[in-house]
Amino acid sequence: MVEGLAFAEGPRWHDGRLWYSDMHRQVVEAITMDGERETICEVPKDPSGLGFLPDGRLLVVSMQDRRLLRLEPDGELVEHANLWDLASFHLNDMVVDRSGRAYVGNFGFDLHGGGPPSLAELIAVEPDGTARVVAGDMKFPNGTVLTPDGTTLIVAESTGRDLLAFTIVDGGDLVDRRVWADLGTGVPDGICLDAEGAVWYADPVGGDCVRVAEGGEALDRVETGRACFACALGGPERRHLFLLTADDSSPEMAPRALSSRIEMVEVAVPGAGIP
Repeated sequence: MVEGLAFAEGPRWHDGRLWYSDMHRQVVEAITMDGERETICEVPKDPSGLGFLPDGRLLVVSMQDRRLLRLEPDGELVEHANLWDLASFHLNDMVVDRSGRAYVGNFGFDLHGGGPPSLAELIAVEPDGTARVVAGDMKFPNGTVLTPDGTTLIVAESTGRDLLAFTIVDGGDLVDRRVWADLGTGVPDGICLDAEGAVWYADPVGGDCVRVAEGGEALDRVETGRACFACALGGPERRHLFLLTADDSSPEMAPRALSSRIEMVEVAVPGAGIP
């Protein structure tokens, strides 16, 4: 569907297009099913997770300076929240609920610099930009989804090799932390949810995208033959599984290799929930 990207991440199906961050080219783009591609904005400190406020304005994670940015109707990119004092390291993926509340994860440690693994936080950012930590001791919180009824948040722990679930209570706090699926040797990065309550997770180590039920049973698998970093269900009926793959994810090599691409397969069960 798309080739020659540096490192595509954070796919979101929104308003008839697939939106994604090309992290190491520092741009957010959107593409139609017909291949019409548009650059939405530039994010100099590396874009990652994407989401949308109720009025349609884009929220985008700015990784290195640990800020959440907002794209205004006039095209200006402004600070929505500064999370420097709350996040242990670079910000990463994010999900935004129907009220405009964002849940933002971070690396926890210097992944690309070879730092020792450390625990991280999940941060809630309210529509007015106020922020707080809502979950700690996370093992590299990554892709995150919300169930259609808005009561459950599921987040991939990449170094924990599992999917965690939380119950969302009034005000957006998270309670009842539990392992939704133990993935064994699987390494979950980006995730998406389908209408049967199963989660697809992209596995950069396994080189595939796996559909699992609560409890961890593998229900389906798409082999990508290369590292798969993110996935999203979209298209006209949300039956197209978009797979974001690359040969290299490093900030140094990826912009030179331009090996990242977005692939697409049709699946039987449509997407559900957010994103």
